Amino acid sequence: MYKKLNLKSDNLIIQSSKFVDCKEFNRWENKEHVKEFLTIEDTRNYEEIVREFIEYENDETKLQFTIIYRENAKPIGRIYISRLDNNLKSLDITRIYIGEEEYLGKGCGKEAMEILLRYCFEDLKMERVTLDTFEENKRASNLYKSLGFVDEGTLRHGTKKGGKFYNLNLKSMLSEEYKKHFY
Repeated sequence: MYKKLNLKSDNLIIQSSKFVDCKEFNRWENKEHVKEFLTIEDTRNYEEIVREFIEYENDETKLQFTIIYRENAKPIGRIYISRLDNNLKSLDITRIYIGEEEYLGKGCGKEAMEILLRYCFEDLKMERVTLDTFEENKRASNLYKSLGFVDEGTLRHGTKKGGKFYNLNLKSMLSEEYKKHFY
């Protein structure tokens, strides 16, 4: 129902992921700067990426998008949405990252989030959007705060990576907060 998407901003396009994107996903998700704050433990192989891609494509509660830099049409990142619930009008931004290092620190993550929030609240008519971050990921926490996300609390030892438990900071935005922040 929501599988095909092509949203544009000044610098980015967010489009529905395609099977051919799996090669880029595999390359990115084996980079340290991507794995650092994701629950990816070890090197992921191409077959695992493909299985995950197919799972998302066949599940109506999950969406996946590729972030494209408009100027050169280069794929630079990835977005996952899960727990899409039309009854509760809520969803979770499960993963968003910029995989290409040369686009880090240039505002692409913020711009992608702004496009994504517009899609979630204006097109999908969501009431609530949630996400979580590693407690140590101050850069992401600051970004989400600047976008208007509200801290809901900490999921203590909410994930495990490298044999160590980590806390996750839970954040959300309601439709009224989105409107207040962006309009």
